[in-house]
Amino acid sequence: MKKYTHEKAHEEIDYIFKTLLPQRGMAERPEQIRLCHSILDAMLDGSIALCDAGTGIGKTFAYLTAGILHGKCRAAEGKPQRPILISTSSIALQSAIQKEYLPLLSSVLLSEGLISAPIEAVIRKGKAHYACDARLERRVRQVEGSHKNPAARQALHTAWHVLDLDQLSGMSSYDRERICVPKRCNCRRKDCRYRCFLDACQSGQYTVQICNHNLLLADLIHRSQKKKSILPDSAAIIIDEAHKLPETARQMFGVTLNAQDFAELIRSLHVERYVLAAELLSEAVEPLAEKLSLPVEEGAGFDAYQMFLERPHQVLTVICRQLEGLLTRETWRLLSAVASTVSLFYLGNPEMIFYAADHGGSMLCGTVSELAAQLQATLWRQEQPIVLTSGTLAVGKDFSRFRTAAGLTGERPVTETVCPSPFDYQHNCLLYLPPDPIPLDAADYYDRLAAQIRQLAAASHGHALVLFTSYLAMSAVKERLQAAALPFPVFTMGKRPALTLAAFRAAPGSILLATGAAWEGLDFAGDGVSLLIIPRLPFAYPDAVKEKEREDYPNLREFLRSVVVPEMQIKLRQGFGRAIRTETDTCAVAMLDPRAARGRRYFQSMAEALPGMPVTGSLRAVEHFYR
Repeated sequence: MKKYTHEKAHEEIDYIFKTLLPQRGMAERPEQIRLCHSILDAMLDGSIALCDAGTGIGKTFAYLTAGILHGKCRAAEGKPQRPILISTSSIALQSAIQKEYLPLLSSVLLSEGLISAPIEAVIRKGKAHYACDARLERRVRQVEGSHKNPAARQALHTAWHVLDLDQLSGMSSYDRERICVPKRCNCRRKDCRYRCFLDACQSGQYTVQICNHNLLLADLIHRSQKKKSILPDSAAIIIDEAHKLPETARQMFGVTLNAQDFAELIRSLHVERYVLAAELLSEAVEPLAEKLSLPVEEGAGFDAYQMFLERPHQVLTVICRQLEGLLTRETWRLLSAVASTVSLFYLGNPEMIFYAADHGGSMLCGTVSELAAQLQATLWRQEQPIVLTSGTLAVGKDFSRFRTAAGLTGERPVTETVCPSPFDYQHNCLLYLPPDPIPLDAADYYDRLAAQIRQLAAASHGHALVLFTSYLAMSAVKERLQAAALPFPVFTMGKRPALTLAAFRAAPGSILLATGAAWEGLDFAGDGVSLLIIPRLPFAYPDAVKEKEREDYPNLREFLRSVVVPEMQIKLRQGFGRAIRTETDTCAVAMLDPRAARGRRYFQSMAEALPGMPVTGSLRAVEHFYR
């Protein structure tokens, strides 16, 4: 039989995307094919590949195909078979790869004889996501004869048949903490389901292993510290949604604190019947927890939160002293972790950077000042090829901002590929720039902004998403729109985003006001969003991280050009991508920031970030666009 060569692998890419997949109803996309060839080349060369793939390219099929063909090349060369490791930021994408993309691709390749066995994939998670049989057995005995909630009791019994705790409903967080695999797992049970699961993951049964960025980095940190690895050695690492890697790394190489941490500790103290301690702590953290439950406010630095840390620090110090030796191991570990984190944030550390980040609310973060060095020492020194892909890694064709943020400046070869979206933005999109934009410092700014949004929503008959950069601005506009009695329902993204999204989607023609995480990750295919309004350009808030980075540039102008503006452009691209999700979607995009008006300071920067489309300053043209 003729030996399988690199040239043969590239020929099969063309055959798969030009013949096989179109036979299954998928469109032939030249940029998708080019992307797949680029990824395979990087894998075969053992290099790092940066791939900016526009919306609708089909990058998931591209890197899965390249990974599978890379495996065939390794087998032909007599190299040991190792899995492809795919890291993503979202659970939805992990599930889609395992249950949709791979099964389809596997069946196509298997039917054509391009592979000899089905491709199997497994989703890997941290220990706390899995049931420990020994701890489950102990917990079931503890609740026997008690007045436990029937649904929670049933969930405990169901856990005997479900290893992944994320697939269980009705289980309390307290029970989950008591039955999950502990951080230090020394189980010697031969029939332990978790151990059997790990053995299967190491056995070569799975061609593809999928995890999130946190677990990938945790594994790399373990390896750098000569600890036992979490994930198996892989043939290649594919990092999808790679634009989120630097921020995830900041959190993984540091410590974090959010409102849920306090709620979990207070609940555990109540369950163990240390009611006084729980109530004292609840009272002490209430002001901080309330602030953490809200998104990071524009211009609010770490100092805005630090002032609320003194009382929690004092109370936690007393509780630790009084309850030492009295709590269960799990609750004592939780108490110690929260107390030490609060102490760190309150007292500070000159070798760390402290800041606040969006996390379904606010999250306090303390991280190393030299993130680039940490990533160079862990991720970029790996021997296997690494593919990083996202729709927002580059500005135009320039990857320099991501490369700097990720510390990707080492000696390993790096290839760069930009594949623009195949969507017809010239016909399906319209950019509206108001002829008389409202000055940002106008005394009646929010009144005029709300009136402008009403006019645009009338032209589109609702179906609108308004993306704010500030929770304060969103609240101010919400009040004014509600007072105006619009003919469309108005929803505001708050503490329960999933419920708000469901209500918005169930009310066609409505308006959704959103901020924070809504700039990326939300999918509004169809006519649910036919109008996207962006009141202000999404410049990042100044914080300690930016102040530290500012030191690396000779002057403010260079810092703005190299860091601030590129980050704004990437965020703007992410927001723009919420509306146009398929070839048939149409959307008018209203950019209301006066700094983005024609001839103004950031017009060119805005234009470079967005795909080419017609531009108008006429509301009548917007109405005509919809007609």
